[in-house]
This record gives sequence, structure tokens and C-alpha cells, in this order.
Amino acid sequence: MRDAVVVRLGSMVGAGVFAVLGPAARAAGSGLLLGLAVAAVVAYCNAMSSARLAARYPASGGTYVYGRERLGPFWGHLAGWAFVVGKTASCAAMALTVGAYVWPGQAHAVAVAAVVTLTAVNYGGVQKSALLTRVIVAVVLVVLASVVVVCLGSGESDAARLDVGASAGAGGVLQAAGLLFFAFAGYARIATLGEEVQDPARTIPRAIPLALGIALVVYVAVAVGVLSVLGADVLGRSTAPLVDAVRAAGAAGLVPVVRVGAAVAALGSLLALVLGVSRTTLAMARDRHLPGALAAVHPRFLVPHRAELAVGAVVAVVAATVDVRGAVGFSSFGVLVYYAITNASAWTLSSAPASRVLPALGLLGCVTLAFALPEVSVGVGAGVRAVGVVSYGGRRWVGSRSSGQSGPPGPSGS
Repeated sequence: MRDAVVVRLGSMVGAGVFAVLGPAARAAGSGLLLGLAVAAVVAYCNAMSSARLAARYPASGGTYVYGRERLGPFWGHLAGWAFVVGKTASCAAMALTVGAYVWPGQAHAVAVAAVVTLTAVNYGGVQKSALLTRVIVAVVLVVLASVVVVCLGSGESDAARLDVGASAGAGGVLQAAGLLFFAFAGYARIATLGEEVQDPARTIPRAIPLALGIALVVYVAVAVGVLSVLGADVLGRSTAPLVDAVRAAGAAGLVPVVRVGAAVAALGSLLALVLGVSRTTLAMARDRHLPGALAAVHPRFLVPHRAELAVGAVVAVVAATVDVRGAVGFSSFGVLVYYAITNASAWTLSSAPASRVLPALGLLGCVTLAFALPEVSVGVGAGVRAVGVVSYGGRRWVGSRSSGQSGPPGPSGS
């Protein structure tokens, strides 16, 4: 139970809180906290749907499994495709965040090194990954607590900066919520590790809402502290909001600590992301939606070692060649599609109206936030999802052709 909560916190309380506040404030203005509230409500609905489904289907793969079992193979494939593609972009973004904070002049090289190192850690087994994640979460929480205390205790802190003003338009608040969802998106990560959790039917449903609640408290405290010092306008222009906040609060000596904390947080997120993507890859490979060789499990370490290596290789290539801009929006679009399918799957678990309220609200929220994201993110995200649809159709067509060409044996018995 403790490790399950830690793995989820490592997915959420990571680089997102260091990086997403600026873009979200730029979109929502003084409505930043409203956007955070909207993202939290949608995340809660999604988390409860995930918890119910994980209790019914405690297998590796998360919504790929839920969509397949509750809605049909196509929806499982689409969920798995959205998760793998979107989270691969997230992995690259987290790796590049490590590089940007550790050695800005060699960000791509450091990013690749981080991917290789954490892939090796994951290869050794999920217990070792959970242990490292526990250390990372502890460090990040200490850094974030220091930022909050410094900001709120500073003479520069002004509660009036928290007021919702005319700059908080509905469209901007929704777009900010979609961007902030990137920081929440790890709350069901433990569901993708279903086969490696002790007593998953009991542990997973308890771990998901507990870790989400802890992360929400942390996000609210950090957002209030930073916003009270910088204000929405300055925060919206900041590329390193927590660094700018502690500097504005008169605690320049804390800046190196915050930079180290951001790098450690990004490593924690990257560790948990690679875990989740590789397990979804494993589940899809078992069903031949991806090459069957990726379904192998190491006889000693009991991890999907080929899937781990394949995911690590792809992320390393992406981190070495792309820019981090737009990665948050692109990833958010994919993850919102993924959780829309989660809620649709949870809708089918019971016909009782009371049991369908949260899945319906979550489904509506995911669709709304997905299409409130910047147009480029929506366009590219929809295009990549279309490739997934085409690949599914092509696989079905090849399968039907193969079945149609295999007839009964001839007179010779051949």
C-alpha cells in the first residue's frame, strides 16, 4: 500500500508543479486557482473510475485492459495507443527538464543519460523502482514545503493577488485546467502495474484517491504561495516560476535548492512514466497490438524487460532530437483521451444512476478539457490518434485476409 501511494505521488508530485504553473497562469490569468480546481474535479472523477475498474481487472495495462474488456478491442487499442504515445512525449519532456536544470548547455545529452539510467533501474525490478521513488518524493516534498513557507512568510506575499479578476475568462480557465491536468495525470499509474501489486483488488482502489488527495494539497499550497508573491501576470511570463518566486521573496540562497529539487522531481516523474508506458506496452504486445516479442517477462527480475528496453530506446531518441515546447499540451491531449475511455468503461460497470454520475462527469470533463487545449496540441494530438485508428484497421484487415485465404485441406491432406 505504501509503495503504491509512493509510485503515484512520484508520477504527480514531479516536474509538472515546477513547470506547468507558468503556462497555466498565462492561459487563465487571475483564474489560475479556478483552473486548478477544475482539473482536480476531473482528476477525482477519473481516479474513482480507475479505482473501480482496477478492483475488477487487476492486470497490467490500465485503461487498455478496461477499454478492451468493457467496450471492445478497438477502444482498448485506442486507449493503449493514446497512453503510449502521449506518455512517451511526457517521458521526453521530463528527461529534457532534467537536462535543462542540471546542465542547460548539454540538456539533450543529460536527458539521454537520465533515460538510460532509469531504464536500467526499472529493469532490475519494480521494488527497486518504488524504493528510489520514495526517496525522490521525500526530497521533492521538502523542497516544495520550503518554497511555500518562504513565499507565504515573505513580506512580498499579498493575498490580493489571489483574487479572481477580469482576466479570468472561461476559455482561459478551461485551457489552464487542461494544462494543469498534465501535472495530475499520474494518479492512476499504479493501475498499469496491476500484476506487480500485492492484493491489487484492495490496494489499488485505496491508493488512487489517497495519493490524489495528497498531491492536490501540495499543488494548492504551492500555487497559492507562488501566486501570492508573483501575481498572475509575472507568473504567466515565468519559465521557472518557483525559482522566480523564492528570489522575489528575498530567499535567493534557496534558488540552487529549488533547481536541484526540480531536477530530482523530473527524474521521479520519468521513473514512474517509464514504468507505466512499459506495462501498457506489455499488455498491448500480449494482444498483438504491438510486436509479440515485447510481451516477454524476465525470468529473474519478473519485469517486461524487452518492453522496458524498447520504451527506453524510443524515449532516448526523442529526448535527443526534439524540443520540449508543446510536449505538455500534446501529452495532455493524449492522456485526456485515455481517461475519457476510462470513464466510458466505468459507466458500463453498473446500471444504477448513482454509480454513473462520476463516470459521466469525468467523461464530459475529459472531452471538454482536451478540446480547450491550444489548437496546435489538439491538431497534432488528433492526427496521431488517427494513425492509431488506421493501424488498428490495417491489423484487422490483414487478419481477415489471412483468415479468408486459409481454406480446408485439399484431397491430398496438405
